[in-house]
Amino acid sequence: MSDPADPFGTAALRAGVLAAWGDSPTRFREDANAEEDLRLGGYADTWFVELAQNAADAARVAGVSGRLRVAVEDLREGGSELRVANTGAPLDAAGVMALASLRASAKRDDAGSVGRFGVGFAAVLALSDAPRMVTGRGGVAFSAAATADAVRELPGPAAELARRGGQLPVLRLVWPTGPEEPPVPDGYATEVRLPLRPGLDPQELLAAAAAAAPDLLLALPDLVEVAVGELQESHFQATSSLESGFPATTRGPGTTQVVAIGERRWLLARGSAEGLVDTAAEQRERRVRSFCWALPLHPDGRPAPLAADVLHAPTATAESLGLPARLIADVPLDPDRRRVRAGEGLDAVLRAAADAYLDLVAAVPPAERVALVPAPGFPRSELDGRLRALLLDVLRAAPWLPAAAGGEVAPQDAAVLDLPDADDLPALLADVVPGLLAAPSVWEEGHLHAATGREGGLPPTGGRATLPPDLGVHRIGPAELADRLLGIRRPAGWWRAVYAALEPAAETVPGLLAELRALPVPLADGRTVPGPASVLLPLGRLPADMPALPGLHVAHPDAMHPLLLRLGASLAEPAGLLDHPAVRDAVERSVDDAEAGLDTVPLAEAVLALVDELGPAGAAARSWLSALALTDVDGDPARADELVLPDAVLRPLLADDAPLAVLGPEWERRASREVLVGVGVVDGFTVLRDDDVGAPEHGLDDVERWIDELDRPPAELVAVRDLDLIRDDAWPAALTLLPARPDTRAAVLAAGSYTAWWLARHALLHGHRPGHWRLPSAPGPAALYDPVPAPVPDDAVLAAAGVRADLVVADAADAADLLARLADPERHPDAALTAAAHAALAAAVLERRVDPADLDPPDRVRALDGTVADVDDAVVLDAPWLAAVLPAGEVVSGGDPRALADLLDLPTASEVVDGEVAVTGRPVAWSALAEVVVTCGTLGVPVPAGVVELHEELWVVLHRPTPGRQRVPAWRDGDGRWHAEDPVRALLAVLGSASGTD
Repeated sequence: MSDPADPFGTAALRAGVLAAWGDSPTRFREDANAEEDLRLGGYADTWFVELAQNAADAARVAGVSGRLRVAVEDLREGGSELRVANTGAPLDAAGVMALASLRASAKRDDAGSVGRFGVGFAAVLALSDAPRMVTGRGGVAFSAAATADAVRELPGPAAELARRGGQLPVLRLVWPTGPEEPPVPDGYATEVRLPLRPGLDPQELLAAAAAAAPDLLLALPDLVEVAVGELQESHFQATSSLESGFPATTRGPGTTQVVAIGERRWLLARGSAEGLVDTAAEQRERRVRSFCWALPLHPDGRPAPLAADVLHAPTATAESLGLPARLIADVPLDPDRRRVRAGEGLDAVLRAAADAYLDLVAAVPPAERVALVPAPGFPRSELDGRLRALLLDVLRAAPWLPAAAGGEVAPQDAAVLDLPDADDLPALLADVVPGLLAAPSVWEEGHLHAATGREGGLPPTGGRATLPPDLGVHRIGPAELADRLLGIRRPAGWWRAVYAALEPAAETVPGLLAELRALPVPLADGRTVPGPASVLLPLGRLPADMPALPGLHVAHPDAMHPLLLRLGASLAEPAGLLDHPAVRDAVERSVDDAEAGLDTVPLAEAVLALVDELGPAGAAARSWLSALALTDVDGDPARADELVLPDAVLRPLLADDAPLAVLGPEWERRASREVLVGVGVVDGFTVLRDDDVGAPEHGLDDVERWIDELDRPPAELVAVRDLDLIRDDAWPAALTLLPARPDTRAAVLAAGSYTAWWLARHALLHGHRPGHWRLPSAPGPAALYDPVPAPVPDDAVLAAAGVRADLVVADAADAADLLARLADPERHPDAALTAAAHAALAAAVLERRVDPADLDPPDRVRALDGTVADVDDAVVLDAPWLAAVLPAGEVVSGGDPRALADLLDLPTASEVVDGEVAVTGRPVAWSALAEVVVTCGTLGVPVPAGVVELHEELWVVLHRPTPGRQRVPAWRDGDGRWHAEDPVRALLAVLGSASGTD
């Protein structure tokens, strides 16, 4: 039965200690040293922590919420006393024994207690040398003074005390409190009362307690309230809740909850490690160790990762950490509780804590999770390095990053696009890139990674998190992305969305365009090609289905985006697309391909659509379009220019053997008449244009001879095709059709025109070449040529085709025809027309259009008087004055006399006539003759120099062709002197001689 005055049996405890000291002064010395080490070492400045831990243990044992009250009382005898009251299980005999023992805790069998070795209470000695602990059934007191009095009764310890200068173990001897001890405050079970040592400021102690209270409430879950002093702001309360933003999770070995302590909130993830065996004998029965991760939160609920902290076990240690969350863990510690003690127990707790960290990560929104990854950098301690490594191993292997395809993916299996400002891209590529992370805005919004901005646990705003390289997330750069997209089959609209998602990055990332050069592009023909550089972006109305042609890469219209232009694609209007070498090559080989069994209809439809967009002018400039393979009424392939429209205006004019088939009717349903004609299908006459004048594929009749006759080939061939296919009797209608279109009329009228050249030599008008006829509007050569019979088309076209407007001798055939007409007695040309005809013949010889050797000399010629003369009697007048002694019916005149004589194979007059003046005349200067001067002025010629010999009558003596005397108006003698009976007629002879007729 206990003594009411000593309910905790302190007398026996004292007696045992004093007996031990008396028997062994060394024991006294050891106890004094041990207590001093605790007070000055590991437990210095931890009085509030140790008392709070005791309060939490008391509350846990009693199963109540732990509350702690810290107050200061002024003492009557002077000074102040710090009082710390707590709820829970009150002090009992075992607790008193533990207080009075050294490192022999009464809690060693309590798996959930915070205290470990029964030494924490020594921390109060820093404040008081006479601490007391009071409960409802009594209390106990320690006293340095009372202990010193008791030790002085023991010789050995007294001597040691003297040597130590009065330093002794205060907490080894315990006494009961007296009856005058005030009761414990209402609502509390135990109160520790500490008369303060001189020099200590009670308010500073209260302030220190208030500063430590929030961390202790966090570290000690059994403690829910701390009241410090009388100030409301020093009242702290811990409340927990499961909030919708931070749901409870069970991904690791524990659960999560949000705890509010004052104005600050924390997200907690608790757990435990079981089955552990500690190496310390006092702790070997503690097989469960708990831990808690605590992540501070901003007022708005976002995580506020820490930058620097220490391990709490559960109170602060000296182990520096640099993790985003605080670790509060029941780990083995060195005796001073400053450092962890290495071993299996520590390893097991750290591994379990690392696994539980996933609960913390999973409990925050995806956009906040990256901020919970340990920041790269040097570890703050060995323990920090171990924890970082463990956390990174767990975070790398577990799925917690939001995947673009939905759900979550482990970093080691994840990939992220290394592109800024491309938030729309991951969703598009979710099923293309395995493990691709969702858009960065989903997992990084609003945070700055620890390596770049954590400070005091509150990161600056406005930053964005990054994925630390230690996580092992594969980064996909632009070039790799382009490679991964090769071979992907997606609708064109999907590709356009990809380009649109990439475009913002192109504005901000240097060199991005170069890395995206291989980005695939879907084509209109269903193919996908790597790289936009070879791609054409269609503009305007283009064919809906372009055929797949080698080298032709036309982007699908639904995929077009401005980014493709920046990556090297080219804009393609219909003209540019039609002129693409691949299209031209395909057109030019299309008939061969069709005959080989290939389907060329898609190509033809696409080309016809492009021509329809360009219009007639665009098609006319591309003569190669005529090689396009179409089909005839029998379904056989043929070039477009080898096909004729069923109702073509030219069709009735074609020869029976014309190599033109009738176009199949299906093509008239696919394209307009104008488009079909534009690619070369025959309707009326069409014009061929080509820079390569001598190209053999033109198929123009007799074109080589035309080129040979030219001094210089033209830069461009412009010719009406299919002239050689016209029936002989259809030429009047054909010549009427030619001027009906401006382009064909222009081709006929062009200078040096092949068409005009060919018509003049091959066309037949009423059975004759065009040169057989004259224009009705050209009466000059009427006596020699008949007008072309009606109908009479465009005069200019007829003239260009060879119908005569005047006397022009183009070749030997023309010369032979004209000579025959001159020799025809049924025709009656006057002297002027006859002279003009002879002049045209002479000019043809001089200009080498006619070689006399190519003609048979005529038997009859047209004489000066208009009669037809036999060539045996005829001469060519080469000296005008000789005409006076020759019969007019035998003289041929006109043009160059020598060229004409050569053509007609006739002698000249000067070769036939021989004679001299019979009588010498009177010499007179030409300029002295009034009539000569007047005539020269009228003719606009100068007056001849020199003199003329005047005769009243001028007689010459002829030796041939008929000997005798003959009177003449003018004569030139063998010495070149002029003689005249009529000076004006002599002047005309002079002028005729000067003009080359001499």
